[in-house]
Formats: sequence, structure tokens, C-alpha cells
Amino acid sequence: MSYYSRSPPPLQHPVPTHPAFIPEPPSTPASPQGYQRFASSPPQNQQYAARTQYHPPPFQPIPNPQPQHIPDFAAWGMNDTTAQFGMHLGQTAVAAGQDYVQKNFAGMIQVTMLKHHFNVSNSYVMHKLQLIIFPWRHKPWTRKVRRTEAGLTEWQPPRDDINSPDLYIPLMALVTYILVAAFQTGLQERFHPQILGASATRALLVVLLDFLFVQCGCYLLNVQGTGQVVDLIAYGGYKFVGVILTLFAGLLNLNPTIYALVFLYAFAANALFILRSLRSVVLPDSPANVGTVNPASRKRRISFLFLEAVLQVVYMGILVRV
Repeated sequence: MSYYSRSPPPLQHPVPTHPAFIPEPPSTPASPQGYQRFASSPPQNQQYAARTQYHPPPFQPIPNPQPQHIPDFAAWGMNDTTAQFGMHLGQTAVAAGQDYVQKNFAGMIQVTMLKHHFNVSNSYVMHKLQLIIFPWRHKPWTRKVRRTEAGLTEWQPPRDDINSPDLYIPLMALVTYILVAAFQTGLQERFHPQILGASATRALLVVLLDFLFVQCGCYLLNVQGTGQVVDLIAYGGYKFVGVILTLFAGLLNLNPTIYALVFLYAFAANALFILRSLRSVVLPDSPANVGTVNPASRKRRISFLFLEAVLQVVYMGILVRV
């Protein structure tokens, strides 16, 4: 048996053919970021340069959230169940109080109304204080109105009308009165922290008493379209300006006669201011109310205004006794 050696056939490799001319790709503008676009793969050296120029952003560790501080109720002699029940009861009470105030007082005092009475400027405050202290030659006392886009009429804000009542001056005067009263008692070496609370309580009670008197008088006299609650509170708070002037006169250790004269002037100025300001509430000048008020009712209303003005000496006398 004979074996024949047979070699494999030789491999035939394809011969590459190259075109005679390779056209150049069209040039593209450089990117604003400094990158260049290639029609084919960039050379090896440019790829290496691009890889070496890449700088990863620095690693920023994510801060761990701080755990909320949970009070240790055990230190107060309460367990967790009792503490949670107390917190839940407190939240329920606060929510019930907010709901009660919203239902019962939202119709009386609105947020937009408060914004209207705090819409003041520096010029208004200076001229208003001048009007309260020197009301003798001021004219006119009528308030200005404006027409809204809906065709309704409303009072202009205090910024645009000096006769419009505001809450900024009464509130600042109330705080100043409490501080001046405490300072005066300190100079007399009888200051106590309770004086701050006593002065604030006395001031608020005087304002509340004055407000209730005006409201009851308007109700008994059948005054239609009485002023808003905030307006009457603002008018009653302007008396603190005269009270502060009287307290400053006491701080200067003036002669008792001069101190009494300052008090009488502050009372007279505030009485005239209240008399002329509340006239638009008790005796409105609108044509719809002129024919409905008979002479007898008009006389009673004027007497009520004078009584309200005279009562200012009682209110201010209570406030200056610190």
C-alpha cells in the first residue's frame, strides 16, 4: 500500500486596489468649544492628546443629612406615648383656634383691609403727626375716594390721602407709650418688669372702651353706614401721640403748671381731631343721608360727637398716670 504525499493548494490573497485619486472632504468651521470635526477617524496622536487633555470633575462627597433633634421626653418624666398624645392635642387645639378665628373674625377684619391701613409713606407720617398735634387750621377734613376698574368706589389709601385713618401711627405710638412709661418709672426707681404688661393692658383697655362707646352711640343713634371697625380703632389710637408728648414733658421735670398746660393742649388738639374726623362717620355728607336725618336726630348726633371729644380728657388722664 503506497502513500502519496499531497501538499495543500497555495492560498490566494486578494490584491487591494486603490483609486487613483481620493477627494478631500469639505472643510468645516471650528466649533466654538475648540473641537474639530473630522470626516474620518483622527490620527492616533490627536486621539492620544484628546485623552490626555480630559480632566474629570473633582469628586464632591454628598453631605450626610443631619438627624433631626428629638427631645428627650423621658428627662421630663414622660414616656413617648404621653408626649405624642400631648403634641397631637396641642396641634389640634391650635388648628381649632385658627378655624374659630377664621369663621368669626374674618368678616370683621380682612387682610386686605389691614394692608390698606398700613399703606403709608414717610411723607404721610410726618404730615399726619403735624395734623394730630396742630389740627387748628387744617382744611378740608373730608376723605378722598377713587373708582376701581370694576366701577366701584373705595377710600383712597393713607399714602394718597392725609385724612384717611391708618394703623401704623397708632401701633407705633402704642409701643412708644409703653417704653416711655417704663423709662419714666425707671427714672423714679420703681421699675418692675410687670410695668410693661400693666401699661400695655391699660392702653388696650382704654382703646377698647373708646371703641365700644363709639359703636354703641352709632347703634343707638341709628347711624347708617358706620365706619369700619379698623377705622374706629385707628381714630382711637391717635390719642397716644398727645399722651407721649405729656410724658416727655414729665421726663423734663418741668414746672407742674407747664406740665398741666402741655396736657391740656394735647387733650384739646386730640379732641378737635376726633371731633372733625368722626364727623364723616356720624354725620356723613353724602346726598343720600342729608334728607334722612331730621333736625332732632342731627342735634343728638352733634351732642354725641362733643361728648366723645370731651371723654378724651378722661382717657388721656388714665394713660398719663404711670
